[in-house]
Amino acid sequence: MNKKLVAVCCLIFSILLNYSPVHAQQAKLEEFKAIQLLTPQMDGGKPLMQALKERKSSREFSPKELSLQELSNLLWAANGVNRPEQDLTTAPTAMNLQEIEIYVVTALGAYLYKGKNNMLAPITAGDLRAVTGSQPFVADAPINLVFVADIAKMGRIPAEATAFYSATDTGFISQNVYLYCASAGLATVVRAWLDKPALARAMKLRSDQMIILAQTVGYPKE
Repeated sequence: MNKKLVAVCCLIFSILLNYSPVHAQQAKLEEFKAIQLLTPQMDGGKPLMQALKERKSSREFSPKELSLQELSNLLWAANGVNRPEQDLTTAPTAMNLQEIEIYVVTALGAYLYKGKNNMLAPITAGDLRAVTGSQPFVADAPINLVFVADIAKMGRIPAEATAFYSATDTGFISQNVYLYCASAGLATVVRAWLDKPALARAMKLRSDQMIILAQTVGYPKE
């Protein structure tokens, strides 16, 4: 074997090594970091009455990823800060406790939406989408939102009423997501069929954090 052929073989081997599935996965994990969201767009979209008319649940999604602008708009509509001077949000909560947290589960991992900072904080690396529900479509849809009640913030609520209030407050946020998706031409469905203990372990939640619902969001399947 001549020296030129040896050099070519070594080059091919190096390329294969660098682009092996292990290296590809490592590169993906290295992308798992805090995401600064964009300023939400306040114009555009469909009028409220038309969005209400078109609001619906969809269970077929394109695997196409949402753009950063689309994701920024979606999360702000869900429960973003709309009155920053008072730290008040687009969805109401009992006694303004703001106990509902939105976790954004993507192919890269689970993030926590920080509305006051307009960012996504990395929580758990790795693709947890399939753990967010029992329906097959959740594993391939680009975004699964998980609504989690932080019971530690609900000290003024009687213990027997925390489930009621957290479920009610989650409903407001979920409907905001539905209306944004109807306005922006996205598909969505809210879901209660999920293994909450398994998902809580995967997301490394505390014992005083309670998963309420999940909601899948993506582009409609073509």
